[in-house]
Amino acid sequence: MDRPQFPKRAVITGGMPYGNKTLHFGHIGGMYVHADVFARFLRDRIGKENVIFVSGTDCYGSPIAEGYRKKVDEEGFQGTIEDYVNENHQTQKKTLDNYEISLDIFGASGLGDTKDVHQQETNEFITKLYENGWLDKMVTKQFYDPKYHCFLNGRQVIGKCPIENCQSEKGYADECDLGHQYMPEELIDPKSTLSGETPEMRDVENWYFRLTDFNDLLNEYVEDIKTKPYVRRIVAETMAESLGKPVIYIQEKYLEQYKEIEHLLPEHTNSDLENIRGSFIVSFETLKQRETACPILSNANIRYRTGKTLVPLRLTGNIEWGVKCPELDGTTDGLTIWVWPESLWAPISFTKAYFKRKGLDENKYLDYWASKDAMVYQFIGQDNIYFYGVAQMPLWMAQQCSDNLTIHPEDGQLQLTTLVANHHILFLDKKASSSGSIKPPMAQDLLEYYTAEQLRAHFLSLALGNKSVSFMPKPLNPDAPENEPDPVLAQGNLFTNVLNRMVRGAFYSCQKYFDGVLPYGEVSPQLKTEAERTILNYERHMYRFELHQIINDLDSYIRNASKYWSKNSNDEENIRQVLIDTFYMIRVATVLSHPVVPSGTEKTCDYLNIDRDRFFSWDNIFKDIYEIVDDPKQHQLVALKEKEDFYVKHPSQFKQD
Repeated sequence: MDRPQFPKRAVITGGMPYGNKTLHFGHIGGMYVHADVFARFLRDRIGKENVIFVSGTDCYGSPIAEGYRKKVDEEGFQGTIEDYVNENHQTQKKTLDNYEISLDIFGASGLGDTKDVHQQETNEFITKLYENGWLDKMVTKQFYDPKYHCFLNGRQVIGKCPIENCQSEKGYADECDLGHQYMPEELIDPKSTLSGETPEMRDVENWYFRLTDFNDLLNEYVEDIKTKPYVRRIVAETMAESLGKPVIYIQEKYLEQYKEIEHLLPEHTNSDLENIRGSFIVSFETLKQRETACPILSNANIRYRTGKTLVPLRLTGNIEWGVKCPELDGTTDGLTIWVWPESLWAPISFTKAYFKRKGLDENKYLDYWASKDAMVYQFIGQDNIYFYGVAQMPLWMAQQCSDNLTIHPEDGQLQLTTLVANHHILFLDKKASSSGSIKPPMAQDLLEYYTAEQLRAHFLSLALGNKSVSFMPKPLNPDAPENEPDPVLAQGNLFTNVLNRMVRGAFYSCQKYFDGVLPYGEVSPQLKTEAERTILNYERHMYRFELHQIINDLDSYIRNASKYWSKNSNDEENIRQVLIDTFYMIRVATVLSHPVVPSGTEKTCDYLNIDRDRFFSWDNIFKDIYEIVDDPKQHQLVALKEKEDFYVKHPSQFKQD
């Protein structure tokens, strides 16, 4: 079997949670666990010194400013906005620790040392875009509330998303909560969240990135990633949806009105007007042409929806709580950077901060972000593909130069990242969101019913890389049948029941028959063959991010090993060979389970009395225990007490047994 090639160095990023909330189950189960499992695997696979796992709190932007305003107005919060964000940041960090998310740095874009590094990185990033000629200063419309005498930030305006077929419950100033982008004047039926009234549109001046110039390169990029076995289909498909021509959808009932003003519109084509099915399509070559057509249609009382297409990416705004925009055209505008763009390069800032904390040159980040020997894996939810794919990739390309851009940059230039996007994780068959009608359970609260490792195994098994799947915890499901097992525990039982029982039994037998000294000898050849096949399948599934399949690999291997032990553990005449074989299978199962259930596997390693780095390193993956200990013929195990567990259940579950 051809083995996949992994990079020499790697950065893994977890999408940044906003600083106005604690973490709900979707943050953990929909993204962080997957990122952590892959980060832990890569540490074992290519060496922990070559892997950096970064994430942090997204401190800036209108959701945080609006959350802080409500906290002050409705709850009488006395602290500053920075105090408000820091409180949430610390809570997020504690939850991540409780779920054994092994981040090398959990920074914050607006707090502490990472704030300073992020501001500097922003200055350099924006200035480079400006020097390379990719920024335009544009006058656009922004919502203004005349009752409150202020411009409204993105979350202080609510309306209907103008994108055709969008099912979003909430459209904000220039994006909906499903990530669709549009110009502010396209929002349907806007209302100010401050006054509840329809806001005015007033001219403002901001910096925009010329995203529309990258349509051809993005199409080339999408075709390129389609050939990569490790890129999920949803990434290419979602990106491709945003690369169509600028179009307008008009309902059939407006056909005659359209024909009356058709000659007033810029040059365009339309779909078959003789065979309309619900609506017809008006297509333009440029976004400017479509923008010219929109007010003409509105003035003719023709309602319409726009299609997905590239629009200029706004980089700045006038919200006070934000990363400061550097001086660009010789003036200081007092602008701040819009939160979405700056959150894209925040992981670079965190990587720099990581090296600074270690007392190293922060420019060492180039070995990870700008080297062909390295890869950056970004774990995100499907709603964020537009920003991390459609917006981020051109921003990275534009850092190279003003022309001759390529999707395969040279060494020393920012390499395009690998996106690992999951579908939605539902709650009781409904889409849950902290800003929606169905509220998700908080991640910390789930630990009142399950251990972190039980949840980690279950979240991986949901196969979110393939489709949206529902999380159905029995304690929180009022419709769960009493006589049926909790579906969340199915995968955890593999460890707390099956593997735990086998490991414990092998230790007790070794203590009984050999005084705790590991019996020395050759492993049965057929067991080695089975183990090697499992290892290679597991490795291939990791390479393709088929993380649910590694649970299947483990399930099959561990259950087969357990059957072998159960069948032969009472064979005193052959107990030496049985233990030689069983401890070999325990080693393989423990190494492969390490990314999923780190505490239980590391405890097993410690009781086996083997150095962790040597034990878990994939440099030794095909070796048996005797090849990684100092004295193979007299290797002493740590004594195991009676009823000692390696993989534990949650205390609440013993009442159900």
